[in-house]
Parts: sequence; C-alpha cells; structure tokens
Amino acid sequence: MSTLVRGFGRHPWRNAVDADPVGATQVPRLRLDELLDELQARLDAARGTRDRIHSLLEAVLAVGRDLELSQALRHIVEAAVTLVDAEYGALGVVGDDRRLSQFVPVGVSEDQVKRIGDLPSGHGVLGELIRHPEPLRLDRIADHPASYGFPADHPPMSTFLGVPIRIRGKVFGNLYLTEKRGGAGFDAEDESVLATLAVAAGVAIDNARLYAQGRLRERWLAASAEVTSKLLSGSPEPEVLDLLVSRATEISGADLAVVARPLPATDELEVRIAVGLGERRHQDLVVPVRGSFVGAAILTGGLVTSADVQTDPRITAGPPRWEGLGPAVAVPIGTDEHGVRGVLMLARAAGSPLFGEDESGPLLGFAGQAAVAMELAERRRDSEQIALLQDRDRIARDLHDLAVQRLFATGMTLQGATRFIEHPEAADRVLRAIDDLDETARTIRATIFGLRLRTTGPAASGLRGRVTETVERAARTLGFTPAVRMTGLLDVTVPGPVADAAVAVLEEALSNAARHASAGSVQVSLTAGADLTLTVTDDGVGLPEGGRRSGLTNLAERATALGGTFTADRRPGGGTELVWRVPLPTP
Repeated sequence: MSTLVRGFGRHPWRNAVDADPVGATQVPRLRLDELLDELQARLDAARGTRDRIHSLLEAVLAVGRDLELSQALRHIVEAAVTLVDAEYGALGVVGDDRRLSQFVPVGVSEDQVKRIGDLPSGHGVLGELIRHPEPLRLDRIADHPASYGFPADHPPMSTFLGVPIRIRGKVFGNLYLTEKRGGAGFDAEDESVLATLAVAAGVAIDNARLYAQGRLRERWLAASAEVTSKLLSGSPEPEVLDLLVSRATEISGADLAVVARPLPATDELEVRIAVGLGERRHQDLVVPVRGSFVGAAILTGGLVTSADVQTDPRITAGPPRWEGLGPAVAVPIGTDEHGVRGVLMLARAAGSPLFGEDESGPLLGFAGQAAVAMELAERRRDSEQIALLQDRDRIARDLHDLAVQRLFATGMTLQGATRFIEHPEAADRVLRAIDDLDETARTIRATIFGLRLRTTGPAASGLRGRVTETVERAARTLGFTPAVRMTGLLDVTVPGPVADAAVAVLEEALSNAARHASAGSVQVSLTAGADLTLTVTDDGVGLPEGGRRSGLTNLAERATALGGTFTADRRPGGGTELVWRVPLPTP
C-alpha cells in the first residue's frame, strides 16, 4: 500500500501521461480550437451586427435629409433593399379608399414596369398588410391564402417581408421586400431592422409632407396675391378669370379646369371657361345647379370632391362629357352671405391620385380670396360709376345753365334783329342760323337727358343708356371695351319696339364677336336720323367663305319685320362689318 501511495498518490496524472502521451495532448487542443472557432464566430457576428447598425443609422440619416417627398420615398426603398439584402423592394402609399394610390418599386427596370402594365393597387398579399397593418414574413408567397399569382412578365418572387409605415399613429403605407439574396428566407433580425427603418421613414415622410404643404400654401398665397392685384388694378374680369384658372391648374396639376357662373334669375350655371382635357365638351355648356358637379359646390356651400367624376351620382344632367377624367374637386367662388360669383372645378385624368386634404384646403382659401378680391373690385367700379354719374350731373347742369341759355338768348337776339335787315338774302341766312341754333339746343337737351338718365333696368332706361349697359356687359366677355359712337336724338325719336330690337341686335352682334371673331377691337356706331342705323365692326377673322353664319339669320329677320335691311360683309382689311338699318317714323 505504501508503495502504491508513493507511486500514484502524489502525482497520479504523470503516470497517465506516461501511459498515453498522445491522447493527453489532443483533448485540450481540440477544446481550445472549438473555443477559438466559437469566439471567432461571435466576433464575426458582433462585427456584422455593428456594421448593420452602422448601415441602419446611415440609412436613417440619409432618408431624413430628403425634403422632396418623391425622393424620400425612393431613398427609403433603396435603403431597405440594401439593409436586408433583398433583390426587389417597393413602397406602397395607402389612399383614402384603402387602396394603393402610389407605388414606388426598386430593382425592376423601366422596361419591365412597362411590360407588366398597371402597378399594384392593393390586392393579394400586398392588400393583406393594408387590411392587417402588422409585419408579415413569408418563406413562400404562393402559400399565403391571399396570394393569387403574378401578372405576365412579372419577375419570379418567393420570399417576402413587409412592414407598415405609420405617421402619428396612422398608416401611411407599407414597405415590401422580396427575394433575399443567396436563396435564404428573411429572418427575425431582418424584420427588426426593417421595422426600425419604417419608424425613421415615418418621421422623414412626415417632414417631407410638412415641407410640401408649406411650399404648396406659399404657391397658393402667391397666386391669390396675383389675382387680387389684377382685379384691383382694373384688369377686365375675363382676363382675371383666365389667370385664376391658369394658376389653379398649374399648382394642382389638374388636367381640366372649368369656371362656371350663375345665370341671373335662374337655377342654372353657364361654363364661361374650360381649359384642358375635353375642354370643348364643357365650353358654353349650361347645366342646372341640381344635377351637376359644379352645382353641388353651390348647394353645399363648400368644397366637394369625387374619386371618379365619370360615375359620380350627383351628376344627372347634361351631355356625356367626362371621358378620360377621374378625380375631381369643385369649390364655390364666394359664399351665400355675399353671393356666389361662380364655381371653380379641377379634374385629373383617370387613374391619377385623388385630391387630398393638403391640396383641397388651400384651394378653398384661394377661391375665397378671389371672391373677396372680386367683391372689392366691384365696389371700386361702383365708386367710379358714382363719381362718373356725379360728373355727368355737373356737366348737364353746366350745359343747361350756360350753353342752352346762351344759345336761346343768341337766337332771340338774332330773331329780333331780322326786322332791321333789309336785304332778303341776309334775312334768310339769319333765319337759317336761328333754326340751326334751335336744332343745336334740342340736341344739347337730348344729351342732358341722356347724362341724367338713371338705369334701373332695360324697360326704365333710354336707348343710349341701354346701349351703354350692353356694351359694358360685353366687355367682360370680350376682354376689352368696344368703342361706341352715338349721334342723333336716340331717346326721343326711336320708338320702344325699334329700340328693343336694336338692343337685341347689338347683344347678338357683340356675342358673335366674342365667341367667333377672335377680335382685338370692336366699334359700335348708332345713328338716328331718317333711319336708325346700327353698325358693328371688328378686326377679327371675318365671316366664313360661302355665306353667312346661321346665327345672323335672326338679325336679318328683326330688320325685315320692321321694314329695314341687314347686311353682313367681310372687311377688306380683315374682320366683319354688320349694318342693321330700319326706318324711323316721321315726326
């Protein structure tokens, strides 16, 4: 026993080594290699995690720099594809109708996109994230119950990872990634990284939207200031409406813009301006307030929108005119309290994005500002008209108190002097001069009557006032004021029926010049003598070759009914000359 103790008790392992020297050295070495391999793997994993975190931080910073929304969306998708090593990626924006209103793909060429056709709208697996906004990870897309295949020419896709993007608690859209490189599936770490990027993307998108809203409001305010300046500077209303339509179309990206004005004493609207897609189907169209999209804006007293104006249930009247159009918005120009002056309608081509709150809100303010400017311009015109009438009263008093009295006194003096004239020819000349003075006095009195005339409607005014009123109304459509020359005792010698016919002819002639002549100037001449002669000339395109237009037939019929004549001819230098002549009764 003592021998055993002495041999094994103190250093038993030495004997074991001596017994098997090779095995004793291999076991610790194998364990050390395993530990070193595990340590290296963990170092590689840590390094990979570090690199991925750095990449994630760089991606967050990169997408946060973009202030243009379209660029921000694309950079977000590109960053997501890089972070999780996917072959394809996309960002779908969810619209108010819970369908994809915008789709930004990455990894698919433009030629492939054209061959595929329409971009996704939110069906299948993509729609699953819209219906259930939670992260979705699939090893095989075809195995999901909502999957129903891909369209022709679509690249093959198997693995899938999708996460929602939220902005202030509301889902803005979804990030979609497919086909992880290397053939593996997406894992929980990919999902975590993508979810983190989605949070940063929500902040970046919100900032870009706020920036876009600020820029948009700035553009609307600048347009409002421009319209207001035009109105208050005295520009014709048609010119201002053209500017209003131009700016609204430019800022909103609309494909069609329409301005409709209420017709007096009716429940109808007339389209005064139509610019863009299908404009000819809308120009000069008269529609009822009830049964039209523009009328709906008047009935509600505010902004109305339509996702698809072709199928809008509020449109029940008028001819088909919405082909090729989709989203639309209409807003009244003015309010019921101060009077609706018209309706501005904007529409986009079918398949275009809807008019969102970011766009429709400033549009309502723009139309309201335009209505205020039109109200101020009208008040300014009223003030100018009052000043003009006051000036006319002063002129009339001066003519009556000075010119007429002096003419009368001169005539009396000459008449008294005739008895002292012995030469018959001299006496005859003086008598003719007295007659001329009497005629001049009568003409001045007629002018005074015209200056003091108050127009409270066509039936209560004289022919001079009615002609002036008709020309002023036509100036709004023409874009300029026609030149007017009136001679003779129009308010004394022209009977009521003839005056009514003359005003109707003038209205039709000026309307034709505005609609068809493309004229830069119009001259109106009205003379009362043995006949009443109305002449309207313009420098427009002239009458078409081969005869009169059918719209002039009514003018000829009015002249014939009163025993007169009507001619319409092309002017040698360009333009048209209309001459309407009817006899006046002998005094």
